[in-house]
Parts: sequence; structure tokens; C-alpha cells
Amino acid sequence: MEKILSLLDQANTTLTEQFGELGPLLIIGVLGLFLVLLTLPILLKKQKDPYDQLRAAARNQGTADDDKAKLRRGGGKNGNKLEKYSSFLEPQDEKQYSDTKLKLLQAGYRSKEAVRTYHFLQFALGILFLILGSIYAIYASATGEPTTQSMIMSVLLPGVVGYMLPKYWVTKRQQMRQEEIINGFPDSLDMMLVCVEAGQSLDQSIVRVAKEIKSGYPSLAEEYEQIANEMKAGKDRITVLRDMSERAGVPDVASFVTVLIQSASFGTSVSEALRVFSSEMRDKRILRAEEKANTLPTKMTLATMMLTVPPLLIILIGPSIHGIATTLAAASF
Repeated sequence: MEKILSLLDQANTTLTEQFGELGPLLIIGVLGLFLVLLTLPILLKKQKDPYDQLRAAARNQGTADDDKAKLRRGGGKNGNKLEKYSSFLEPQDEKQYSDTKLKLLQAGYRSKEAVRTYHFLQFALGILFLILGSIYAIYASATGEPTTQSMIMSVLLPGVVGYMLPKYWVTKRQQMRQEEIINGFPDSLDMMLVCVEAGQSLDQSIVRVAKEIKSGYPSLAEEYEQIANEMKAGKDRITVLRDMSERAGVPDVASFVTVLIQSASFGTSVSEALRVFSSEMRDKRILRAEEKANTLPTKMTLATMMLTVPPLLIILIGPSIHGIATTLAAASF
């Protein structure tokens, strides 16, 4: 027993000399983190279903067309690897799951495993950045004497940043995609109006518009293409339009869908509804441009003051200050 205690005291002294007063705590923390990482796969591993072999055999007997259909639905190999961790990676609350799925749809991620991959990236990046923060904390304690607060922040802050990084990326993609849809929507309506008045049906017009605007506004063209494909598959037009409004998340698209639904319900002319609505969208685009132009002077005020006022004061007051300083220096002598 005395030998064990002496060994522990010797180890404690060595760690204190190498890493400072917090050396033993850091080593214990790193060991605990590695133990957690080692036990997570065991905890997350699900028991194999007895019917898994039968299902695997049935999947292996599928044709190439079935494989292509799975790829179109987003059922790739990466999703199957994460499927056994779905109970841990996917939110169990239905509302939270639907909100995350809708946000990913609006950001352009339509895969079946998008929610699972999103939460996996949050978990993986959080753990990775946490390990990097721990390594940095050990290095900082070995080269200097940091405070306890700085050590904790250097470990926890990278983990929080890694966890929030996928959320920031998805939010940024969602905003960029919605802005692209808002900018391209008036032009697409004008083109759709031309196609409808030329004698094409609404479905043919949507296909034509999706092909023409794909180079300039790929996100909006993708939405139109999905509408056309769902209509060709036999899905109800009203349901398809409402799904588009939900995926886009843009008020202009929601208003457009409402106009088309009312036009189909009351039997009014689609071309007339498109003409009126496209005119309103052009007016709204002009108003948005005027609003940005009106806010520009306010945004430039601070920069103008910082870059113009100091040089102006130097030019106006500088010679007077120089003259006064020269006079005072001559009077002192």
C-alpha cells in the first residue's frame, strides 16, 4: 500500500512539474474524454434484428433500377452507415424533427438522411474541436501558467464552435437560397406569362421556365423542375404548389401559390392572374431596390465621418497648432 501511495505521489509531482498545478486534472480530463469516446460506439450500437439478413438478401436481389431509385430517394451508403445510430442522431420530438427537416429543405438539402447527417456533423465536429481544445490547453499549461478560467474556455469554446458550425452553415445556405429565389422570381413569372399566352399549358410553361432560368437562378429552376416532375408523376397540382411554397420559405412564392390555387378553384384565367401578379412582383422588386438605395446614405455616414472628419481637422487646425507651438517654444527661450 505504501509503495502504491509513493508511486502516486511521484506521478503527481512529475505531472505538476511538467504541466503546472492543473497537470493531474488535465490528464484525468483527457483520459475521461477518451473513455467516453471508446464507450460511445458500444452504447450506440443497436442489437441486430433477426430479420436483417433476410432484408439484406432481399436488397441484394434488387435490380439496377431499384438501386437508381434508392439513389434518387437519397438512400446512399453513407446514410445506411448512420442508420443504426438514428435513435441517437435524430430528434425524438416530432416537431423538432420536422422543423429541422424543413430548414434543411429550404437550404437545399433534400436527402432522406439529411437530418441524421446534420446532427452527426454537429456531434462529430463538437467532439473533434473539443479534443483540439484539450490539446491546446495541455500545451498552454506546459509552456506557461494559464488561469483556470482560461483553461476551461480554451477547452469548451472550440467544442461549442464545432457544434454550432453546421447550424451556421445551414442558416447561411438557407438565406442565400431564399435571396436567389426572391431575385429570380419576377423574371420567371414574366417568362411563364409569355409561355401561357403563347398557348402552352401551365405544366409546359413551368418546364420551359425551369430550363431557361437554370443558368441564372439554379435554386429556383430546381424548384420548378421538382414541380414538373411531381405533376408528371400524377400528384395533385394544389398539393405540389403548396409543397413548393413550404420548401421555398419565401412570402412571394406563397402569394403566387395562393393566386394559382384561387384561379384553379374559381375557374378564372391563369394568364390574367399571372399578368397581374407579375406586375406586382416587378413593383415589389423596384421598391426593394429603392429601399436599399435609401438606406445607403445612413450606412455610409459612419465611414464618411471616420475617413473625412479627421483629415479635415488636421488640414484646418494643424497649421494653427504648429504656429502656437512654435511661438510658445520661442517665448520660452
